[in-house]
Amino acid sequence: MWLIRTALRKPYTFVVMAMLIAIGGGLSVCKAPTDIFPTINIPVITVIWNYGGLPPAEMERRVSNNFERFVTSIVADIEHVESQTLTGSSIIKIYLQPGANVAQAISQTSAVAQTAVRSMPPGAVPPLIMQYSATSVPIMMLALETDSLSEQQLFDYGINFIRAEIATIRGAQVPYPYGGKQRQIMVDIDPARLHALGMSPRDVQAALSQQNVILPTGTAKIGTVEYQVIVEATPETLDDLAALPIKSTEGRMVYLRDVANVRDGGVPQTSMVHVEGHRSVLMPIIKNGDASTLDVNRRVKEAITRALDRLPKEARGKLHIKVLFDQSVFVRASITGLLEEAAIAAGLTALMILMFLGSWRSTLTVIVSIPLSILFSIIVLGLLGQTINVMTLGGLALAVGVLVDDATVAIENIHRNIGQKKSFETAIMDGAAQVAMPALVATLCICIVFAPLAMLTGAAKSLFLPLGMSVVFAMLMSYLLSRTLVPTMVNHLLRGEAEANHQPNPFAKAFERAFARLRAGYGGWLAWALHNRAFTVGAFVVFVAGSLLLAPMLGRDFFPTVDAGLIKLHVRGTPGTRIEESEKRIAAIERTIRGVIPPGEIETMLDVMGTPYSSINLSLSEGA
Repeated sequence: MWLIRTALRKPYTFVVMAMLIAIGGGLSVCKAPTDIFPTINIPVITVIWNYGGLPPAEMERRVSNNFERFVTSIVADIEHVESQTLTGSSIIKIYLQPGANVAQAISQTSAVAQTAVRSMPPGAVPPLIMQYSATSVPIMMLALETDSLSEQQLFDYGINFIRAEIATIRGAQVPYPYGGKQRQIMVDIDPARLHALGMSPRDVQAALSQQNVILPTGTAKIGTVEYQVIVEATPETLDDLAALPIKSTEGRMVYLRDVANVRDGGVPQTSMVHVEGHRSVLMPIIKNGDASTLDVNRRVKEAITRALDRLPKEARGKLHIKVLFDQSVFVRASITGLLEEAAIAAGLTALMILMFLGSWRSTLTVIVSIPLSILFSIIVLGLLGQTINVMTLGGLALAVGVLVDDATVAIENIHRNIGQKKSFETAIMDGAAQVAMPALVATLCICIVFAPLAMLTGAAKSLFLPLGMSVVFAMLMSYLLSRTLVPTMVNHLLRGEAEANHQPNPFAKAFERAFARLRAGYGGWLAWALHNRAFTVGAFVVFVAGSLLLAPMLGRDFFPTVDAGLIKLHVRGTPGTRIEESEKRIAAIERTIRGVIPPGEIETMLDVMGTPYSSINLSLSEGA
């Protein structure tokens, strides 16, 4: 009662409160990160060991198992450890207990890795340690294409210009590209010539190690000038490298050019990428942490334009970047669809209120509380670190139809008190106070339904808790507005109608007559059901039992099926197949696919991640 009285005595206080909610909500909408799903916090640490050329069995025995014994002895709050061993690589995932201190676990893992590396095979280096996040997923796939540049140039420009420009974007993480040839000076030894001179590859390696070194230097102070001393211990050109002496044999010096071919080449390829049947470089862009997918994608596209402008003159106009996959399109479409559905729901709600109340002023009073409640919920969600996503927007859309209850009941009861010939302010106070307690109980009953969401764990909590919070915050604000802003607006908008004894318009009268006939018909059916209780209960039981029989026909999944217009084919060949042979087989599969699906409906991206495993992504056009 005191809250209603305060609202009537100091109306501008609550008008300003509504304005602040509107302004703060608008700012929160503009600044809040936008993504398809909420941030899923899973306490997992990923440790990646690399030791080139070591077979999987040896990698597992000498690296994976060895490190796992160290980890389980030092790192606290471990739930279980998983590892995947490949040729030259070992990926170890450390799953922590719920609520574990991830930062502390990473520090402990880093410390134990420095100790474990001493027991690894000679030449092993410390691993890459990172925190795993379920929301750190590729949001863009960029294909670097060219008609005139070599694969080596394509890779170099992608690493030194494109990747360098994108890596500075906040929230974007750019892994090492797939495909292309990484530049490297190659020394191709001729075994026959080496054997004829009585030498071995170890002699070549020793010569390169001793004569291609980096030596620290100092300065020389001569007179008034201090000179920087530079030692030319590293060959600057291919000719200089080829002229390195290896060994003196039979009275003459053997140089590197005598037993090997020195060339500007690339390391042996372990991955190849085909886009539209041509070799390309694939550069995935991963969203990191709580960053907004829409914001990251927008900044990436801006960075691509800047990077292309910074390319050397010989590469401008020859290197092209094609966006193969853009998750922001799906995110934007999902959020836009939800907003459209919410707007339609709000419009239909306003129409129903207008038909039942018969007053546009009363309808305006009710409708104002809906966006204010939603904006307040977005403000609180932003303060709690939540994002604007499908789950939070879905909760707000779900709450639209419920948010009108408090204001509608309050206004309807105020109209009833006005009809009892009470003074206008007394009718407002009595009408709002009489339904205050029942409305509070109803609001709390709706809110308490979402209380069990706080007891969920794992990914389910990260997904569904924001949905529950969005509904609860909106419902609580709706109740507060129905006790403050709604009486204030009624006092200023409906006073003229009350004093003039406003009558509903003809449309509202016709609707009232139709609704009265519907109510009379429902009353007749209700009376018949009460007289035939056995039949009514039996029919209800049969309906419920029939509905339960349909339960086994429903599938089970964590997320509903989504048609993203993408088909992924995973191809496995014989273990040990050369990557060149895998490329030929995948090209044959690609030609077969193009013969089945019309060219106008498909965009093919081939991503060979290494032999003998390959992956083909087919991006279908809309409506295919």
